[in-house]
Amino acid sequence: MAHNAPDIRVPDLTGRLALVTGASDGVGLGLAARLAAAGAEVVMPVRNRRKGEAALAEIRRGHPQASVSLRDLDLSSLASVAELADQLTAEGRPIHVLVNNAGVMTPPERQVTEDGFELQFGTNHLGHVALVARLLPLLRAGQARVTSQISIAADRHSINWGDLQWERRYNGNQAYSQSKIAFGLFGLELERRSRENGWGITSNLSHPGVTPTNLLAARPEVGRGRDTAAVRVIRALSARGVLVGKVETALLPALLAATAPDAGGRLYGPSGFRHLSGPPGEQELYSRLRSTDDAQRMWKVSQDLIGVQFPDS
Repeated sequence: MAHNAPDIRVPDLTGRLALVTGASDGVGLGLAARLAAAGAEVVMPVRNRRKGEAALAEIRRGHPQASVSLRDLDLSSLASVAELADQLTAEGRPIHVLVNNAGVMTPPERQVTEDGFELQFGTNHLGHVALVARLLPLLRAGQARVTSQISIAADRHSINWGDLQWERRYNGNQAYSQSKIAFGLFGLELERRSRENGWGITSNLSHPGVTPTNLLAARPEVGRGRDTAAVRVIRALSARGVLVGKVETALLPALLAATAPDAGGRLYGPSGFRHLSGPPGEQELYSRLRSTDDAQRMWKVSQDLIGVQFPDS
């Protein structure tokens, strides 16, 4: 990290088990590396094994003592989520840190998951909800800190309650915002339910600001054959240290949310201009995340869609 770049001190995580989704590149890879460097045993559930192996090798190069391993997970498949959860449940080890970081962003055409959900809502939100629901006993056993990665896009647009799957009229940006608002509402409701029911889980939200990760790059699998103009601009600004962040700084809000001793039910993000970059800190909740009625509604709807129920729901 550059000499004057912002950073935080991470507590000793020896003996803790951490799970980071989307850890095969970008912010997720950086997070996995930082948690492993602090002594946590890090499990990286990945969709692409080849990218996963490269990520493991990169972490081990930087931290030869790191305890890191791969599992298979495709968040756009509820069967894949169930399979991972069954494996981890069979191993029976309490989970102390869960960072729900994986995501897809703005496919130009509407796509659906294996289960028929709009791809962004299904992957960014419902897949993670199913993961948390199925891992709840292990999260409770570890008094886990759960961090859900949202986006500054959650400060725009709204939940399309009348057409959650965007079947009537698809707009990639609006559907992306919806997936992140929904996920933010879920993360806050998880904190409320945990307090109410004595689950012992602490749930926070974070967002990375704007940084040149692969979310906006060429992604043939989501129908984007070339880099977007936006990602080219973001890369150029990031390289010059102007306005937007770098991966090493963009991961800090989630790292703070996952490890700060006093956090719970909070949103962390970069504290610079328009929260695009800068040192991590607590932020005011976006207006779209403040309604407990919306949060309870999304909590219920999400469980009905995934067919997995939280206790006492």
